[in-house]
Amino acid sequence: MLSSGICLVPRKVQRIHSLICSSSRSFMDLKTLLSSLNDFASLSFAETWDNVGLLVEPSPPHTVNTLFLTNDLTEEVMAEALQKKADLILSYHPPIFRPMKRITWKTWKERLVIQALEKRVGIYSPHTAYDAAPQGVNSWLAKGLGACTSCPIHPSKAANYPTEGTHRVEFSVKHIVDLDKVMSAVNGIAGVSVTSFSARTDDEEHTRLSLNCTQKALLQVVALLSQNRQLYQKTEILSLEKPLLQHTGMGRICTLDESVSLATMIERIKQHLKLSHVRLGLGAGRTLESQIKVVALCAGSGSSVLQGVEADLYLTGEMSHHEVLDAASQGINVILCEHSNTERGFLSDLRDMLNVHLENKVNIILSETDRDPLRVV
Repeated sequence: MLSSGICLVPRKVQRIHSLICSSSRSFMDLKTLLSSLNDFASLSFAETWDNVGLLVEPSPPHTVNTLFLTNDLTEEVMAEALQKKADLILSYHPPIFRPMKRITWKTWKERLVIQALEKRVGIYSPHTAYDAAPQGVNSWLAKGLGACTSCPIHPSKAANYPTEGTHRVEFSVKHIVDLDKVMSAVNGIAGVSVTSFSARTDDEEHTRLSLNCTQKALLQVVALLSQNRQLYQKTEILSLEKPLLQHTGMGRICTLDESVSLATMIERIKQHLKLSHVRLGLGAGRTLESQIKVVALCAGSGSSVLQGVEADLYLTGEMSHHEVLDAASQGINVILCEHSNTERGFLSDLRDMLNVHLENKVNIILSETDRDPLRVV
């Protein structure tokens, strides 16, 4: 017998309430989502030639319930995304790369833009930002090699300078009267921070000034120095560098904990990428039993990143005929897996990472029709 304080709720009503509560939690404003995606992997990591970020934006406000992940956004994939009610498509490769002079129904990329705008679907591409990220595509590709230590072949630079300004100007002032004049003039220039310390040169005391300047402020400081040259001695102008990031950058150089045969490495890579075949270029004097200790890899088209790197094996999606010949002549083995086959598998890991990063606030799904355009027949 039920106590009088308990109220029964019909099962159908409970299900509706559950769906309402679930749907109320499962969305993000587009701008908020984009900010979170940038926190996950900053677009500043991308190469300067790349076209990354939000490529197609529906008129605001735009709410994202479903985030759709794909390696390439083709017309077939777009049809799938629309069928699955995607609000934002994250396409690893940017479908818009070269400038478009018109948006018509004539070419497939123009049609993608038209469909996205008509159906209010945003398109976002991270591309080389995800290549460089510590938890990105190249780090995922390295997981297939076995236990190893890895670091970027070409480390990225930090987004900001270690101190305020892009340049440092250092010079000496001998007399305290002159120092007051200099400090007054320098403090009148915006974008300059000043430190001073005592120094001794040739048994003579003087004050050393160190100015951190923005690019704009540097011009004013140099003008000041040129007008009052007699006050200053031993002037140095240093260009400040953004620090290199230890785990962020293009490509990976991977040193295995234990050497393995080339044949074993081939099988590991095929298993990791879920491929039945890869293309192999044997290095001069090498066999399938040759030992592999150092692997240089780059997802996608890696020749420019891998060029000149010392390794036992190059692993990438594609290289030109002559680039393979160059590597082989140096005794470097080459494994080619086709461009997007070295990238697509990362999307499963990405989905899991984004679910955590976005706190399950949006529904994240993987494309089922996205595939490499080339296959072995």
